[in-house]
Amino acid sequence: MTGVILQPSYIPWRGYFHQIRRADVFVFYDDVQYDKHGWRNRNRIKTANGVQWLTIPVHSRGAVVAGTPTKDITIDWGRDWATKHWAVLKQAYGRRAPHFDRYAPLLEEFLGRRTQRLADLVIELTVALARELGIGPTRFLRSSELGIEGDRVGRLVAILHAVGATHYVSGPSARDYLDPAPFAAAGLTLEYMAYEYPPYEQLYPPYDPHVSILDLLFMQGPEAPAFIWGG
Repeated sequence: MTGVILQPSYIPWRGYFHQIRRADVFVFYDDVQYDKHGWRNRNRIKTANGVQWLTIPVHSRGAVVAGTPTKDITIDWGRDWATKHWAVLKQAYGRRAPHFDRYAPLLEEFLGRRTQRLADLVIELTVALARELGIGPTRFLRSSELGIEGDRVGRLVAILHAVGATHYVSGPSARDYLDPAPFAAAGLTLEYMAYEYPPYEQLYPPYDPHVSILDLLFMQGPEAPAFIWGG
């Protein structure tokens, strides 16, 4: 059984969904320290004015210092960010992207929820987008549901053991810090993703392969999986 453990991210890029598809069980790593400048609350889309960040404002003053886990970060609804995100998406893709209308109701519904916790919004939206990509029957869990503690590698091994995984698929950057020995000692095989994806037609050149999955969905619709795992 293949396991994947990744921190929650807002409308992540296609490589994130490729890892979800590889997983029999996918664990959202939601109880590690929130990284203020990471991908938890933001991502990038293409616009006529270049690549633009869409960022969810959060109540995070002192969060990094205090070690606040992502699951406890709350969204700042004092700023009307959701209306802005929706307006930017409609402006960038609404008239020109051939499949925008297919996904517009789902996105509009999520942006209108006024969810209080960041993790709840981004996790639920990610699962919904995974289903739109035809991913299944992957089982989704949150690490906070498991109550497992430990150091970086030891905790990953314990989570994989708890969910019954025997094979772990990680992103390629983890080669720099993951010690394979504890995985081998626990009877776990270890694999690193290779992100090698074909280009697809985008609005607003030059081509950028690292924008949000929304760009691919809006442009390719039901054919989007062919540009991630080959159809």
